[in-house]
Amino acid sequence: MISPMRLANAPCSWGVLEFGLSEQVASWEQVLDEIAETGYAGTEMGDWGFLPTDAERLRAELSRRDLQMVGGFVPVAMAQPDALEGGIALALNTARLLAATGGKEAVLVLADDNGTVEERTRNAGHVTAELGLGEAQWASFASAAQSIARQVRAETGLRTAFHHHCGGYVETPNEIARLMALTDPELLGLCLDTGHCLYGGGDPLALLRRYRSRVWHVHLKDMEPAVARRARQQGLNYYEAVAQGVFCELGRGAVPFADILEELGSMDYQGWLVVEQDVLPSLGTPRASAERNRAYLRGLGLS
Repeated sequence: MISPMRLANAPCSWGVLEFGLSEQVASWEQVLDEIAETGYAGTEMGDWGFLPTDAERLRAELSRRDLQMVGGFVPVAMAQPDALEGGIALALNTARLLAATGGKEAVLVLADDNGTVEERTRNAGHVTAELGLGEAQWASFASAAQSIARQVRAETGLRTAFHHHCGGYVETPNEIARLMALTDPELLGLCLDTGHCLYGGGDPLALLRRYRSRVWHVHLKDMEPAVARRARQQGLNYYEAVAQGVFCELGRGAVPFADILEELGSMDYQGWLVVEQDVLPSLGTPRASAERNRAYLRGLGLS
């Protein structure tokens, strides 16, 4: 058995954050109900304002469903200096609510403002080195990430983990390594996303082993290699690849989840595992997809 790692899901699995891929987005009440009913113990926050932002009300809604608040995703265009002030404000608002509803175990999940730079969005999944940041830009990006993490920790005590993500400036193995090298390991951790790692040209098991002490949060996402090959051959952009199912249900792609769970167990990982399943019409309802993903993980020992 691979317990006692704890399993959560996220509003993005119900289409809340998925770029209009789903014609109808469920209400926050339905999302929380179905996360609990399909066997998950926690949830992430989703976009700011999707869940109630009043801490007392949100605590009550989570408690009623026996759910734990585990993290909040904050996108900031850290390559743009004029975005930092607004990014810090969003991060602090999110962190305050996280701390009030999830306690000190909750993690702020910081990311680039993915999908907003045309050339990175167009080349997601097949990024070349010349599309990356320059030396001065890397220094500025890393400094911005650390500034956000430092202020979040100072005000709320929460840790910040950076989420590498296709369609942003931290996608490839080399880009992840560059950010990790430029930042303080005591201040900025890593949110390992298995699907984004694989589609970005990496090996999620190798990434976990390399940065095991900095992996403070984990997103479980699969990747369908045939769709990835087609997306690269046809030059599909990030949104088009997602719409064609590059991030499939767990166990239907190439991510070695059994090996990853074994490695996490061997390192006594104490954080949360968060399922993220992009919503596609061919999968049926988000609830059914969440149930299949839960059953798959149960089969791998996550009770």
